[in-house]
Amino acid sequence: MTERLESDDQNQPQVPTPAAVKPSGVKPSIVKSHPTAPGSSVPAPAPAAAPSGAEAGGSALESLTSEQLEAARPFGEVTEDGHVYVLVKGGATADGGEAEGGATETEKVLCGQVPDVPADEALAYFVKKFEEARTLVDVLEQRVEAGNASSDMNRNADHVLAQLSERKLVGDIKALEARLEALRPRIAELEAEHKRATEAAKAEHFAQRDAIVQEAEKISGQDPQKIQWKQSSARMGELFDQWKAHQKSGIRLSRKDEEALWKRFRNARTTFDRHRRAFFSHLDETNAEAKRAKERLIAEAEALQTSTDWNVTAGKYRDLMDRWKASPRASRRDDDALWARFRAAQDVFFDARKAANEQVEQEFEENLKLKQELVEEAKQLLPVTDVRAARKKLSGIQDRWDAIGKVPRAHFKRIENELQAVEEAVRDADSGHRAKKVASEPEVRSNALLTQAEDKVTELQAQVEAAQAAGDSTKVKKLGGELQSAEAMRDMIKRSAAGI
Repeated sequence: MTERLESDDQNQPQVPTPAAVKPSGVKPSIVKSHPTAPGSSVPAPAPAAAPSGAEAGGSALESLTSEQLEAARPFGEVTEDGHVYVLVKGGATADGGEAEGGATETEKVLCGQVPDVPADEALAYFVKKFEEARTLVDVLEQRVEAGNASSDMNRNADHVLAQLSERKLVGDIKALEARLEALRPRIAELEAEHKRATEAAKAEHFAQRDAIVQEAEKISGQDPQKIQWKQSSARMGELFDQWKAHQKSGIRLSRKDEEALWKRFRNARTTFDRHRRAFFSHLDETNAEAKRAKERLIAEAEALQTSTDWNVTAGKYRDLMDRWKASPRASRRDDDALWARFRAAQDVFFDARKAANEQVEQEFEENLKLKQELVEEAKQLLPVTDVRAARKKLSGIQDRWDAIGKVPRAHFKRIENELQAVEEAVRDADSGHRAKKVASEPEVRSNALLTQAEDKVTELQAQVEAAQAAGDSTKVKKLGGELQSAEAMRDMIKRSAAGI
C-alpha cells in the first residue's frame, strides 16, 4: 500500500485524505523530457499532497475564470488517480515566448495529488496558487512602474521566487520568474532612491533636532542674573514639546545620534533648572533681607508721625526717604505693601503739619487785615498839616504794627512799602519848613542806616526760612534771635529818623 505524500511546504494547507479514498499506488516522480533525448528522467523530491477535491478542488475551480484555467493547461498534467504535475518549460522569456534558437527543455514536477475529483478541479487547485503568485508579481510591477520607492521590494520579489522554485503551482513559471528578474534593476534604483530619500529625511530631522538643542543650550547659557525667567521658562517648555513631536514623527535617527542629541538637550534643561532654582532661592533671601530693612524704616517713620516739631521732623522724614530709595527692593507685592505703610506714616505727620500751617496762615491773614487797617489809618495823616501831631500818631501806629506780628509772605513787601510811604511823607513834611528840601548830613546818614537795617532783616528772614525748610532747629533758634535784634534795630532807626 502506498502512503499519501506529505508536503514539506509549511505554508500550504494540509487536508487529510478522506477515509473512502483508496491509495493510488503511484509513486511520485520527476520526469524531464527533451525533444532531442526523449524518455530521459531524473528523480526529484517528493511533492506535497494536495487537499481532496471535496475540501479544496471545487472551491479553487469556482474562483478561477475559464481563461485562467485554459492558459494554465499547457503547463499542467493530471493523471487518472488525481496526481497533478507542472511542466516547467525552459527557455521562456518575460513575455512568455521561447528562448532564442527554439530549443526547449521541459521539467515535469509532481505538485501533489487531489483524488476523487474531476481533473479540472484537481488542476484548478494548483492553478489558483499560480494566479496568486502572478497577482503578487502584478502588484510589484505596478509599484515599480509608479516609482514607489520602498526597501521591501527585493524582499517581496524573493518571496515570490521562493514560491515558484518549490514548483507546487501550475502555470508558466519560467515566464513569471523572468518578469521578476526583469524588475531587479529598477527595484535596485528605487531602493537606492528610497535610501537617499531616507538619509535626506534623517539629515533634515537631525538638523531640526540639533536646532532645538542649540536653542536650549543658548537659553541655559545665559547669565542667571540677567535672564528673563518667565519668557525663558515658557520657551524651554515649547522646545521640549517640539522634541517630543519630533520623536513621534516616525523618522528614526541612529542610536548614536539620538543619544548624543538627547544628552545635550537633557544637560541644557538640567542646567537651566539648576540656575533657575539657585536664582530664585537667592532672590527669596534678598527679598527677605530687603523686607526686614524696610520694615525697620517703617518703624522709624511710625515713631515720628505724632511729632509736632515740624521743621526737625520734616528733615528726618527726608532722611528716611533717602534711605528708603537706597535700600534694595523686595518682591513687587511685598514692596508695594511696605511702601503703603511707609507712606501712611509720613502722611500722618505731614497732614498734621499742613493743618498746623493752615492755622498759622489763618492767623497771618488776620494779622494782614490788622496791618492793612493801620496802613489806612496812617494814610489819614496825609497830607501832613501838623508835623508834630503826625509824627506822634505815626509813632503809635508803628508800635501797634510791631505788636501785631507776621503776615503771609506774599503780602509782606507790599504792606511794608505802604506804611513806609506814609513814614517818608511824614519825614518829608518835617523837612518842609525849609525852602529847599535838601537833606542834611545826619538825615542822609540816618536813611542809609535804615536801608541797611531793613536789608539785614530781609536777609535774616530768608535764612530762617531756609533753616526751617532744612529742619535745622538749632540754626532756626540762633537766627531767630538775630532776626529779633535786627528788627529792633530797624525800628529804632525808624523812630530816630522820624524824630520821635
